[in-house]
Amino acid sequence: MTKIGVLGLGLIGGSIFKKLRELNYDVIGISASQKGEGIFGDIERLSDCNLVFVCTAMNKCLETLDRLENIMPANAVVTDVCSLKGFVCNKKRPYKFIPSHPMAGTEHKGFENSFPELFKGAKWVLTPVFGNEGLELLQSIIEQLGAQTIITTPEKHDEAAALISHMPLLVAQGLFMCAEDNPLALEMASSGFRDMTRLALSNEEMANDMFTMNSTNIEHAILKLYKSLGELTNGNYPQRVKEIKKKRAAMSFRA
Repeated sequence: MTKIGVLGLGLIGGSIFKKLRELNYDVIGISASQKGEGIFGDIERLSDCNLVFVCTAMNKCLETLDRLENIMPANAVVTDVCSLKGFVCNKKRPYKFIPSHPMAGTEHKGFENSFPELFKGAKWVLTPVFGNEGLELLQSIIEQLGAQTIITTPEKHDEAAALISHMPLLVAQGLFMCAEDNPLALEMASSGFRDMTRLALSNEEMANDMFTMNSTNIEHAILKLYKSLGELTNGNYPQRVKEIKKKRAAMSFRA
């Protein structure tokens, strides 16, 4: 039977761990802060796992992947869940490393906010730049978690993530900053402002890693946004919005 390890039990790692337990997998969690059945503090316990999900903060991921080089056997599959993929592809590992990124989350953080159905209907990006060994196993587990896999390159992933994840988070925070010194605006604010600024509540460590490590792509995304806003205010608003609404309606989002 496949034995799976989850290193780091925050929102993402905790949700993976809880869902795999629900699916009756032999799964262990590694955490310095969490306690509970199947959860340990000793990373060496991962040595006999067939598959390991590295769910640490981005700024700790490379250090963790390096440490696993002295723990994991060559036939083990290891993946990370960072929202950037280029930086983790810095070198080939002695184990089967397949960088990945689940497009799932909430504005909350921590094991206490994790839940088994987090990945239901979500997309999960894979960037197998070091080969396809272990890819079938990883895809199978991801699909059992409820997600649909997408395969691309690290460069294309990081550019796309800036457009649909990193830049929107920054804009949500900037939008709130625009209104925070206007008491009447905050008093009048309703569902539109609430929904537009939800991402402003995101994990600040994660957000800082995104902005620091993907700054060039985010800057390009902001310039594209600025250009798009210009197009909407140049007198062609009705027709352009009709096109936007049609394309937006055709997109498939998770519930």
